[in-house]
Amino acid sequence: MTSEFVQYSLQDRVATIRIDDGKRNALSPQVLHEIYAALNRAESDRAIVIMTGRESVFSAGFDLHVMKRGGIDALRMLRSGYALTARVLAYPYPVIVACNGHTLAMGVFLMLSADYVIGSRGDFKIAANEVAIGMTMPRVAVAMLRHRLNPAAFQRAVTLSNYFDVESALSAGIFDELVDPVELMPRSKTCANKFKELDPPAHRASKRRIRAALIRKIRLSIPLDLLDAAMMGLRRARPR
Repeated sequence: MTSEFVQYSLQDRVATIRIDDGKRNALSPQVLHEIYAALNRAESDRAIVIMTGRESVFSAGFDLHVMKRGGIDALRMLRSGYALTARVLAYPYPVIVACNGHTLAMGVFLMLSADYVIGSRGDFKIAANEVAIGMTMPRVAVAMLRHRLNPAAFQRAVTLSNYFDVESALSAGIFDELVDPVELMPRSKTCANKFKELDPPAHRASKRRIRAALIRKIRLSIPLDLLDAAMMGLRRARPR
């Protein structure tokens, strides 16, 4: 299965979902649609998932061109992106993110929804930079950051738009491990093969048990975050 921006491949019950828009892997409506389709295909194939990006970037977050235009298209994009975190959190088989490099905003929240995150060494930055660009941190984003980061790093990430380098991302809890770039995909496949030893029903039930409250919180937060986004758009549209 190959779409315009998301490639899907399956080998030995391991599905690789590769996001590549040729630029910064912005999560546009089309890219989000293709990620959902790839996840649905992987679930149908009963596959462990490795999600990765392109050279030097996992994802720069939502498509800013759509955001700036505002309106219903922007709100639909936000809804789709926020809901994607719950989709990945609840995916019934292990999900690995192989983070190629720079990751911002919604790209961070998508990455943190995985079961296991492997980072690539390099001069890369990881940040939830909403506050730096004039946004109150969305509730869904707060929930995802709290889910993974240690308390001190969580505070810096939310209130100060802290930019983490790869080493500090590892210590903060963003990454589970850090490898050289050439080892990123081989290590991800090794982990995927190891995870095949897990009992699938026990994995699925345990994941649901520990994440039920988080997934419920995300789903309840999405309408509130969309309302905030709509109100912000109206404020910006008013003549001064």
